[in-house]
Amino acid sequence: MSLTLAPVCDAQAPIARVNPVAKLAAATVISITALVAADWLTPLLLLAALIAAVPFTGIRIAELARRLRWLWFAAAAVVIVNAVFAAEQTGRILIDFGPLTISTGALLDGTAIGLRVCVAATAGVLGFATTDPTDLADALTQQLRAPARFTLGALAALRLLPLLGAEWQQITGARRARGLEGGWNPVRRVRLFASTMFALLVGAIRRAGRLAAAMDARGFDSEIPRTHAREQRMRPADWVVLAGALLVCGAAIGVSAAYGVFTVFN
Repeated sequence: MSLTLAPVCDAQAPIARVNPVAKLAAATVISITALVAADWLTPLLLLAALIAAVPFTGIRIAELARRLRWLWFAAAAVVIVNAVFAAEQTGRILIDFGPLTISTGALLDGTAIGLRVCVAATAGVLGFATTDPTDLADALTQQLRAPARFTLGALAALRLLPLLGAEWQQITGARRARGLEGGWNPVRRVRLFASTMFALLVGAIRRAGRLAAAMDARGFDSEIPRTHAREQRMRPADWVVLAGALLVCGAAIGVSAAYGVFTVFN
C-alpha cells in the first residue's frame, strides 16, 4: 500500500502548467456531462478525448496505467454486474445459459454505466496527477476564495497521506517478522487486515491531533488575512483549456444526438 500525491508528469507539459482551478473545473464539467448522459456514445467520445489529451499532460503511460488499473477494473465489474443482473433483458439475446441471460440491451446499458465511471476516473486522475497539492490550495484560496482554514487543513491532511502508506508497510513488515501472516486462510487474512487497519487508524488520529495543535500554535487558526508566497492567476491558456472542455462536451452531446442515441439519466 503506497500513496503519493506529487505530480508524476513533466512540469513543462502544457496541461501541467494550467491553473489548478481551471483543470478542476474542466474535469468537473467532463465528469458531470458523462454522468448526466445515459447513452453509451457520449461517455465513449469523452473518454476518447481524454485519451487524446494524455500526450499533452506529460504523464508517463506506465504511471497512468498503474493509477487507473483498479478504477478501470471496477468499471469492468460494473458492466458485468449490470449486464447480468439487469431488471429487464431487452434486444437480442447474446448468452442464454441456464439462469445466466445477457441481451444486447442490458449489455449496452451496463457498458454506458461503465464508460461513465471510466470518464470520471480518468478525468480525475489526469487532473490530480498533473497538479501539485500546494498549487491547488493556493489556487482555491486565490481564485475561488475558499476559506484559508479549511484549505490549509485539507492540504496538511493530503500531505500526510503518503505517511499512511509508509506506516502501513511498517506495520505489516513488523507483523510478518513476528510470524503474523494470513497465508491461504481467508478468515485469518481478513482478521489480520482489520487489525492492521485499526492500528493505522489509531496512529492517524494521534498524528492528526498533534498536527492540529502544532498548526494552532503557529497561528493557522487566526482570522488575520493571509498573504501568498506564490501567486496563482487565470491566464488566457487556462481559459482555453476550460473552453476546450466545454466544446468537447458539447460536441459529444451533439454527435450522440445526431446518431439518435443521446438520452439524459434520470
